[in-house]
Amino acid sequence: MYSENELKYFLDEQYRLYNRPAFIDVDPISIPHAFTQKEDIEIAGLFAATMAWGNRKAILANGQKLMALMDHQPYKFVMHATARDMQVFKKFVHRTFQSDDVVFFIRGIRHIYKTRGSLEAAFFVPHAPTIKQGIVQFRTCMLSVSHAARSRKHLSDPDNGSAAKRLCMYLRWMVRKDPSKVDFGIWETLLPSQLCMPLDVHTGRVSRALGILKRKQNDWRAVEELTAVLRALDAKDPIKYDIAIFGMGVETKPIKLVLAQPSS
Repeated sequence: MYSENELKYFLDEQYRLYNRPAFIDVDPISIPHAFTQKEDIEIAGLFAATMAWGNRKAILANGQKLMALMDHQPYKFVMHATARDMQVFKKFVHRTFQSDDVVFFIRGIRHIYKTRGSLEAAFFVPHAPTIKQGIVQFRTCMLSVSHAARSRKHLSDPDNGSAAKRLCMYLRWMVRKDPSKVDFGIWETLLPSQLCMPLDVHTGRVSRALGILKRKQNDWRAVEELTAVLRALDAKDPIKYDIAIFGMGVETKPIKLVLAQPSS
């Protein structure tokens, strides 16, 4: 078992290695990085995060295609598109995220802007220790508009045990104040300390190899277990380590913790 200082030194080094602007171009976060207006960024980010599973080239291609179908003005499209305008999505498919799901998301996002003023407000729960209840609240807001039952699977529910990886990742993008400008940090009411680890097969595998996750299932209990370890390493910004752990997950070489530390 490695000491907390050894883990922190190693993960800090990996964070510095992977958290750089070059990371943007090969990641779904490149989709919202094409925009400058806050609302465009958060809407493009939500769609990009929602589609962020499967082949990365397909994720990027379909994310860019979806933004093109919105005339590269996602906020304007969301707020003003008519039923006829939304026919442009008729043939859109990204794995199980299909045209009906896109239309549902647009209507749900529009509802949130009209009733809460911003997407950020839909995730904000006063005095919440983590973003878990914010995710649940956002999901409830989205599902308050008419939708097909099949669309519910694109909005994970941590209250039902889901790791909610894509929404945790989306919140990292929006909330973290990142000196390297990979994450946007454009939301102010949520704090980086409240974020939870975006846990999937890859980050779970690396975390278990490092000995910082014991639970075998990639569920919300595992998210809480892993996040608690990362919060002990950096209480103010624990999910910066997602970038380090994910970066190691896409490497083909075996994971090896380097214990050498600078002399004190």
